[in-house]
Amino acid sequence: MDIAFGLIGGLGLFLYGMNVMAAGLEKSAGDRLKRFIEVLTNNRFMGVIVGALVTMIVQSSSATTVMVVGFVNAGVMKLTQAIGVIMGANIGTTITAQLVSIDLAQIAPIAVGIGVGIWLFSPNKKGKNFAEIIIGFGILFLGMDMMKDAMKPLRQYEGFRNLLLSFGQPNFTDRFLAILTGFGITAIVQSSSATTGILIALASQGLLPIESAFPVLLGTNVGTCVTAMISSIGANKTAKRAALVHLLFNLMGTLLFIVFLSKPTLWAVTQLSSVPERQLANAHTFFNIANTLLLFPFVPTLLYIVNRFIPYDSSEERRIQGIKYIDNRILETPSIAIGQVMKEVLHMGNVALESYNYSIKAFFEKSEKLAQETFKVEKVINQMEKEIAKYLLKISNTEISAKQREMIEGLFNTINDIERVGDHADNLAELAIYRIENKLDFSDQAIEEIRIMHERVVRSYRESLTALKSGDLQICKRVVEREGEIDHMEKTLRANHIGRLNNQKCVPGSGVIFLDIISNLERIADHSSNIALAVMDHNRK
Repeated sequence: MDIAFGLIGGLGLFLYGMNVMAAGLEKSAGDRLKRFIEVLTNNRFMGVIVGALVTMIVQSSSATTVMVVGFVNAGVMKLTQAIGVIMGANIGTTITAQLVSIDLAQIAPIAVGIGVGIWLFSPNKKGKNFAEIIIGFGILFLGMDMMKDAMKPLRQYEGFRNLLLSFGQPNFTDRFLAILTGFGITAIVQSSSATTGILIALASQGLLPIESAFPVLLGTNVGTCVTAMISSIGANKTAKRAALVHLLFNLMGTLLFIVFLSKPTLWAVTQLSSVPERQLANAHTFFNIANTLLLFPFVPTLLYIVNRFIPYDSSEERRIQGIKYIDNRILETPSIAIGQVMKEVLHMGNVALESYNYSIKAFFEKSEKLAQETFKVEKVINQMEKEIAKYLLKISNTEISAKQREMIEGLFNTINDIERVGDHADNLAELAIYRIENKLDFSDQAIEEIRIMHERVVRSYRESLTALKSGDLQICKRVVEREGEIDHMEKTLRANHIGRLNNQKCVPGSGVIFLDIISNLERIADHSSNIALAVMDHNRK
């Protein structure tokens, strides 16, 4: 029981330390991490580099792969891009094994002490983020040392030692059991780094020579695919293909190494170091780099295989009307999730613009069809607001900076303003239908006045979305100033129209519709100004 408790406690500290360190790294990287993702092109080689860098920061290839599945599901990453990132993620995860293979147990408590000191006395967020990295680093090694101590009594159990040694036998059964063991442990703890840490702890006590550890290590690389496979359940077909590519890539690499490259790998790592822990870490790194180099040219073949398993469907090309950019899997890295939710808010804004354009055209062209399109799009806008609001709430419950939290709070108000624009477009469509059904006519002057006001309003709304995207304060000022002009225009047009009614130049039915239209247009300008003011408020802080 002492062994089990020590191992569980050490593993818990190891995983907690790794998460604390990853959180500190992710917050320190912040927008830089977002830019890493944005530099992705159809160049798969660039994808490998980005995947490796992101995984070094988040300290988990599973987290990176799950995030990639989320990106693919959201339609912001192509499958060809995803393959490169997945390959890079396997390389990036080896950094943890390299770290824990070095015996730093003596400085771990010092690292925790220094980190806590910095965290307590640091006056700014950057200092606290740096402190988290040091604290996590120290806790990780304390957990590693605890696991090593827990393994010491196992040297006395001959049966356990013989079991581990059997994993290194050349026969198929023992190697298969070794791979299955690595797969099973990784699937349970959901971290190949944690499994590698356990293997290094065993190796440090002389219980696991590299010959026995290597097939288990290969199994961990297959086991890490389980997280992404589970994550792809409920996702679209392209996301499922991304998860399947990850599985096939690691399976093919495992088969290739176990059959053909096992002996050359073992010879190379034993030549590099005589320390069992270092041999194991080097084998882990060598496998993932060599596997990427060997299979990289065969990406088209991998794509062909996954498309055979999950056939392409022409319906996948259909236009996405609702939520497009956000996915819960991306929440693993909040800074990237914030970038994606901003894209989604802009997407919602453009959907509302589409709805408004339908409604105003429905009025001018007396088109009931366009009015019905407005009603359909307005339902999509309402659903988008609910989904984005839920996502913003989830982001606010993650580890984000104070500035990012302020931005999230501002976006709650912005999506409400955009949703209200959709409501006013809906009102305009209803007024268009009323005009059609009651065969109401408007004077040329009234139509021209509505057209002029519409042109100013739509310009304000478009510029508010541009300002939301760019953060340009000059554009914000123009939108706010124009809102005052539109308010004055609404009052002037209202007074002019009442004059026409009094002079019997306009029928009362048309007059009521005219006043309702300019009132809705003025309210859209108000919401455009609100969006611009929110941008100004955020960028001034």
